Amino acid sequence: MGRRKNNKNRGRGSAGQNRAETDAFLDKNRRKPDVVETASGLQYTIKEPGTGTRPDEWSTVEVNQRILLADGTIIKDTYHGTETDTFTLAEAIDGLKEGLPLLKEGGKARFVVPPDLAWGKRGAGDKIGPYAALIFDVRLEKVT
Repeated sequence: MGRRKNNKNRGRGSAGQNRAETDAFLDKNRRKPDVVETASGLQYTIKEPGTGTRPDEWSTVEVNQRILLADGTIIKDTYHGTETDTFTLAEAIDGLKEGLPLLKEGGKARFVVPPDLAWGKRGAGDKIGPYAALIFDVRLEKVT
């Protein structure tokens, strides 16, 4: 049998390819001197801790965020727009549920979220492939 090319996943990468690239990226990132890695695998760097309220699992947060794939592809960027993103921590991916409470309002961080704390083997939409790590450059604007 011949190999069928599936154009639907073009740009998302294959599961095997993404897993290998993700593992290599996470290994390289964890070696950076300012990166902290939690027991779950979340890697983060606090740029500014903030001074306001710290969110908890019941909070609604307003953030500016740039979401990137490990190869630098930008998935979303609210820093250059006029609107922020607002969501409850309950509806966030696990990596943000764990990471955002490390900040207070006004705080800024980079969260490198491994696939197990994001969309895992299923990916999301046509941009986030299976086993993709995500990078979130986040500024926590408001907690309610």
